[in-house]
Amino acid sequence: MKLKSILHGMDRVSEWSGKIFIWLIIPLTVIVVLEVISRRILNAPHVWSTEVISYLYGTHFMLVAAYALLYKSHVNIDLLFQQFTPRWQGIAETFNYVVFFFPFCFIIFQQGCIYAADSWQMHETSQTAALTIVPLIKTTIPLTFLLLLIQGIANFIRSIYLAVKGQEL
Repeated sequence: MKLKSILHGMDRVSEWSGKIFIWLIIPLTVIVVLEVISRRILNAPHVWSTEVISYLYGTHFMLVAAYALLYKSHVNIDLLFQQFTPRWQGIAETFNYVVFFFPFCFIIFQQGCIYAADSWQMHETSQTAALTIVPLIKTTIPLTFLLLLIQGIANFIRSIYLAVKGQEL
């Protein structure tokens, strides 16, 4: 079925982005461990470490969001939802995507593009570490929400199918 292959392609975008950006946890862990050693054992903290750790953690957290959405790893309240029939689950999911997910993602994507463009235009640098990667870091905001929108559209189509057919696609 053509729809299944399109949805599978959209899932692959989330799958690959997650598999790529999940590796940011390694440099993050290394920097945290080195900073703890430097700060606690050598009594020589680095001014830049907190900022770099925040940049790496934020980037990691955001860019694996679509991967988490693919595998339903986001916080979800299933207390009542599990009691619904598959059709009603599809209706509820469709409603949630239309009312909450898409408006939020579109607004943050649009505002994130403006925020990142301003950062690129002014050649923004960080305050403590004088890093020139700030525009790149801020570009993760619209990129994150673009990836979330791609996965959200795939999930939305699946929820419509579930609402109409009463079975998962």
